[in-house]
Amino acid sequence: MALTLASLNSGSNGNCYYVGNAEEAVLIDAGISCRETERRLKRLGLSIERVKAIFITHEHGDHISGLHKLVKRHNIPVYVSLATRQSFSLEWSIKLSHSFTTYQPVAIGDLTVTPLPKYHDAADPHSFLITHQNTTVGVFTDMGRVCKHLINNFKQCHAAILESNYDEEMLETGGYPLHLKNRIRGGFGHISNRQALQLFMEHRPEFMSYLLLGHLSHHNNKPELVANMFNAVAGNTKIVIASRYRETEVFQVNAIPAKPRLVAEQLQLF
Repeated sequence: MALTLASLNSGSNGNCYYVGNAEEAVLIDAGISCRETERRLKRLGLSIERVKAIFITHEHGDHISGLHKLVKRHNIPVYVSLATRQSFSLEWSIKLSHSFTTYQPVAIGDLTVTPLPKYHDAADPHSFLITHQNTTVGVFTDMGRVCKHLINNFKQCHAAILESNYDEEMLETGGYPLHLKNRIRGGFGHISNRQALQLFMEHRPEFMSYLLLGHLSHHNNKPELVANMFNAVAGNTKIVIASRYRETEVFQVNAIPAKPRLVAEQLQLF
């Protein structure tokens, strides 16, 4: 069975991703305004009424800025890790949200959402796998490094949203202060084009049909640079650059007959 996938926005100005089946859907993050979320879904022919849950990766503003209004207006359940919802920016959600536990699947109708740990400078950051029957989509952004959790679960995805945040030379020679450069590349910030490309080349499953590359830095990256790097080795995988200004098209992701095995072993993060 197919999963529907779209990026509504991807970047430091806001992140929001839609994954669903024919009956229900989830949003991963709500980092753009409620009004803009509604507009972009409508332009794509997707209904906000189909969204049955919002899963939050972490508490940074570009991932939650539209959450309060979206929940208030549409009464959508929110799923946040306990440590994340206790952070100052999400204190308001404590009585309204549901907590999740790393590697414990959450059922949203016929969708299964599995939280995965990652490295990032936040309280308790997570990536997610969204599965419907035989089809799996991964959302992997805001990662300080490529870890075993990312590698093992990237291998299970028929489609994925993967961070490709910065070009290493552009970051090094650019105008950011040293402390910010070190934050980005220091293991708890973001992964570079080179790191994302290496992950794709070494661990892409043969059944991956779409790779959406997201969270590109406005100052330290170029969409055409990322597109050229990945298209050169894409094979049968369609490469899409997720914009920081507009939504992508809607992609229909289908599984091969054999179901990929979810790697949910409790690996040590540190």
